Amino acid sequence: MICRKAAAKIFVFAALCSAILFLAGCGISAGTLPAVSEKVYAPPKEQDFLDQPYLAPQVYNPPVKVKGIYLTGWKAGIPGELEKMINLVDTTELNAMVIDVKDNTGRLTYKSKIPMVAQIGSGSNRIPDIDGLLKTLKEHGIYTIGRIVVFEDPVLSKARPAFAVKNKKGENWVTRKGLGWVDPYNTGVWDYAVSIAEEAARKGFNEIQFDYVRFPSDGDLKDIVYPANNGRSRVQTISAFLSYAKKRLEPYGVYVSADIFGLVTTAEDDMKIGQYLEDVVKTVDYISPMVYPSHYAPGSYGLSNPNAAPYETVYHSLSTAVKRLEKVDGFKAEIRPWLQDFTLGAPPYGPREVRAQIKATYDAGLSQWILWDPANTYTVAALIPEPLAKNGNSRINLY
Repeated sequence: MICRKAAAKIFVFAALCSAILFLAGCGISAGTLPAVSEKVYAPPKEQDFLDQPYLAPQVYNPPVKVKGIYLTGWKAGIPGELEKMINLVDTTELNAMVIDVKDNTGRLTYKSKIPMVAQIGSGSNRIPDIDGLLKTLKEHGIYTIGRIVVFEDPVLSKARPAFAVKNKKGENWVTRKGLGWVDPYNTGVWDYAVSIAEEAARKGFNEIQFDYVRFPSDGDLKDIVYPANNGRSRVQTISAFLSYAKKRLEPYGVYVSADIFGLVTTAEDDMKIGQYLEDVVKTVDYISPMVYPSHYAPGSYGLSNPNAAPYETVYHSLSTAVKRLEKVDGFKAEIRPWLQDFTLGAPPYGPREVRAQIKATYDAGLSQWILWDPANTYTVAALIPEPLAKNGNSRINLY
């Protein structure tokens, strides 16, 4: 990992220049952004970064070809477990971690200084020292991505009923699992989510990743009422939120990414969730389709069991997306898929299945990926050991 540590110092000046060019090149007209109902924000000033344990992120934030893993706040907050994850990155081709800042329980993973977080009680102590955590990861040369679940939020919807998705009786609507959602049309909801993103950026995350950035898909969808519906389409609403978030995050020098359903890469409509590939890619730096083979129905892409064909499933999904984006004019996000490193159904997933998805990603012309396992128990044998990775090796012979 010495090379990674040295690189962070060697490219300080280059990264500053890159950040300036990046910010200049991805601006969005402020006139396209809707007014926010609860807070008038101001661009950050130099003193806003004084609470960081190190330099502001834009000083040393060159783009990284991410090979990452996901960590829950619980896992990241336990020193022994975190050490295991850091060791996994240090000794393999991995170079990045996606860490929960706010998950789909509606709770942040650390004690926040945002007033509304304190008011509604959405903070937690899962990560007791978020600043120390980020400092340690930076010392190991690990690229950090803060994951923020946006519109599935049981805490905010209960504490602020005016923000909630409703049913036709006027009550808070919930999913089959009893989880509340907030209204994607409501700009007060936008402000809350982006305020959390700004705080994460100030603390030094290299990238902010928005998840559940869509309309609900689970539950009695015919009983839903969106109180703040302003007549925009679902696609326009999701794209407007992401554009708004990216605009507010520009001064911090962080990258912005969005998680999307795997089927978005091949669907010809927004699947009633507001995610349409050609629109989403114009609003962020990276998109992460969740192309988990276990989540595709039998017969998808002509495969009787997509879960048993991880290479074919992932390759078809990603190569289709690449071809679609070739036709998009102007700015378009880079594709960085979520890949499956967990078992759901048959067959059980091991090194062969995980590596097959990575190979499919490369064969589709892409260079980045992130492994998802909700238990954070990753398949070490599927990863290239660090010495081999340094020598430019990109394959493990599992075929």
